[in-house]
Amino acid sequence: MRASLHGRLYPVSRLAFCITLALSGPVPSLQARDFFNPELLEIDNPAMKGADLSAFESGAQAPGTYHVDVIINDQTVDTRDIAFHLVRAGADDEKLQPCLSVGLLQSWGVKTGLFPGLGSDPACANLADIPSASAEFLFNTQKLALSIPQAAMSPQARGYVDPSQWNDGIPALMLNYSVSGSNNRSKHGGQNSDSQYANLRPGLNLGAWRLRNYTTWNRDSSGQDKWDTVYTYLQRSIVSLKSQLTVGDSTSPADVFDSIPWRGAQLASDDEMLPDSLKGYAPVVRGVARTSAQVVIRQNGYVIYQSYVAPGAFEITDMYPTGGAGDLNVTVKEADGSEQHFTVPYASLPVLQREGRLKYAVSGGQYRSYDSRVDKTPLAQLTAIYGLPKAFTLYGGFQESSKYQALALGLGKNMGVIGAFSVDLIQAWSTPKDMEKSSGQSWRMRYSKDFVETGTNFAIAGYRYSTDGYYGMQEVLDSYGNSGALQNRRRNRAELTVNQNLGSGWGALTASAVREDYWNSSKTMESYSLGYNNGWNGISYGLTYTYSKNGSADGYSGNATYDKDQVVAVNVSIPLQRFLSNTWASYSVNSSKNNGTTHNVGLNGTALANNALSWNVQQGYGTDDVGYTGNLNADYKGTYGEVTAGYGYDQDTERLNYGVQGGIVAHENGVTLSQPLGETNVLVKAPGAGGVNILNQTGAGTDFRGYTVVSNISPYRKNDVTLDPLSLPDNVELALTTRTVVPTRGAVVRADYQAMVGSRVLMTLTRADGAPVPFGATVMVADTAVTQSAIVGENGEVYLSGLSDSGTLSVRWGNDPSASCRVNYTLSNATAINGLYRLAGSCH
Repeated sequence: MRASLHGRLYPVSRLAFCITLALSGPVPSLQARDFFNPELLEIDNPAMKGADLSAFESGAQAPGTYHVDVIINDQTVDTRDIAFHLVRAGADDEKLQPCLSVGLLQSWGVKTGLFPGLGSDPACANLADIPSASAEFLFNTQKLALSIPQAAMSPQARGYVDPSQWNDGIPALMLNYSVSGSNNRSKHGGQNSDSQYANLRPGLNLGAWRLRNYTTWNRDSSGQDKWDTVYTYLQRSIVSLKSQLTVGDSTSPADVFDSIPWRGAQLASDDEMLPDSLKGYAPVVRGVARTSAQVVIRQNGYVIYQSYVAPGAFEITDMYPTGGAGDLNVTVKEADGSEQHFTVPYASLPVLQREGRLKYAVSGGQYRSYDSRVDKTPLAQLTAIYGLPKAFTLYGGFQESSKYQALALGLGKNMGVIGAFSVDLIQAWSTPKDMEKSSGQSWRMRYSKDFVETGTNFAIAGYRYSTDGYYGMQEVLDSYGNSGALQNRRRNRAELTVNQNLGSGWGALTASAVREDYWNSSKTMESYSLGYNNGWNGISYGLTYTYSKNGSADGYSGNATYDKDQVVAVNVSIPLQRFLSNTWASYSVNSSKNNGTTHNVGLNGTALANNALSWNVQQGYGTDDVGYTGNLNADYKGTYGEVTAGYGYDQDTERLNYGVQGGIVAHENGVTLSQPLGETNVLVKAPGAGGVNILNQTGAGTDFRGYTVVSNISPYRKNDVTLDPLSLPDNVELALTTRTVVPTRGAVVRADYQAMVGSRVLMTLTRADGAPVPFGATVMVADTAVTQSAIVGENGEVYLSGLSDSGTLSVRWGNDPSASCRVNYTLSNATAINGLYRLAGSCH
């Protein structure tokens, strides 16, 4: 009995002893580090003999190339592929260390010139040469954390990206297009009207050079066609000067003088090349439509935007950049033929620069007017803005032509808690057509302030006064061909934009005002707007008041049916998530002094994958013989473009509006159709990964070849482009789903993704003797350029993706030549369950 019991207990005792020894921790006299004995794997599975776990004994991962976020002193500076190799950190300890070149460290702001020993190995800098510097690879989060003394780092502004990382992109031929139109039909035998509008923006990229054109086409209700070329120019970045060189058609900057369209050449500073804290100002157009209306926006006489909006408050933030400045003249054409007109000031912030920063623009050529009757007068302009000590800024410039000369001088000051302001004087000498030469002055003051304590932001506050003898260059040059150019010569102009946050739960107020009067006219141009917005438990609501007077005084839209108007609008939006996902109910009421009151109730929402389809349905009723109205609108953003359509009716007319817009890019890998292109774009290249969504870009996805274009990109900034892994087809996996690009202005940068296209397989590998392949062995597809590998788990199981229907696998579990084998497989006789094949493979 004793012997029998002893025979049964001995194996258990041996197992307990082995486990106790393995878990007891290091024995100082025998070993200096933790050690996992691979023989433990063989106790219940003798076939596991030969498992090589040396790479995992100290917790380190296998050496190789990893895609990591690079963090220096708790600040993310880069995302890239970094090579890591095992380095002995102690007597018996090894860990992964990065291989970083001296140039790479320098691009991250390290003062490499202070440490000559860094360059002893050109490929892998000796980081230990920097006192107290260290590197740690956080494998679980795929981050490389570098700690470098601040004395060894160059001071960098927030958002700084080293110019060595800027990418000029690939050669590409592109076309941005937008076509829209409307058909209006009278119900009572009145006149029908149709109109169409298109803008085409072709371009060509070669290296750092950008060739761009902007052409528009209009057909009015009488069938008359009109083509306009807004601009054609050739441009490139001059990195060393932080500037843009432009040859062709453009407009001068508006920070010192009013913006002037010209044809010639210009070298001007580009603020986008500076850190984020120095980026400039861009306007947002807000308004209220009483009915289903057409919105037309003009700048410097050119139509730069045209679209259709539903009744209620609207906000336009997607205007394509025109390359210049100048007030935006907005016309809202209502369905009943009436019009609203108002002005949105542009580029009116105080003129300030950081200490030591010089911003300049040198322009020369001939005047370019939207009116073909106007002479192409030669002109030149120089402006300069320089940051002085004590938060002062000095600026000025001159304008020169045969008919006009002007000098400007101004001073700006950052007053800290009081705000920022600038004041300037322009002295001009003018010779308008058929008039004596005159001289005059224009005084201007601008102010802005963000009061953090009260939540008040004065985005713009400005005032200008011009004497009787003062003319602007554009007014004088337009007079040689346009007899009405001097009819509304500005005397006073005041403008204000205020945003007021009322605190948690109390919403926000917005207000804007523009007023001008004129020397030779009793008319005034006035546009005022006041709005309140708030939300409660998902319900959003707002109140808007607008007042406009003589909005057509600019002469672009002289067919207004009334001279002034006041509109009050109330809107409420209620989510219906409990009943219909991604759907909201809305109600709005618009009361116009000239056109009565209109009530609208409706539904709106989004649908389809990636919220590609947005829609709204509204039914309304209006007083003053407006009667019942209704409209239906839909906007679909897809892989190959964007389509919009709408239908509206009232008691007198029916209107159908439609539009299509998108982009076309021809490149060395073929032709790609996409949603509308931006100024700067990324070409996604993931061959074989068709139908994959792009995160943060509604409706965008790769085409059938695995290509698409991402347009919401900022130049000279790090942009992460991420493919949605949840939208991957069953037969596709990506080695990486995110790429980081830093394009220059106007570039088309390619983001390459390695798509493993093929089948997903869970394979059980056995050796020639029938034993499973050892735990920890690595498996790769043999005789291909694919470098992805998989690790064998317990019982010889390994998961593989991107496999073709047949092929050969290479298996290795040690450094000995005999610790490897190859597996031939075929999927033709196997059946996939939920997209996964299960196979057995014999390794020889």
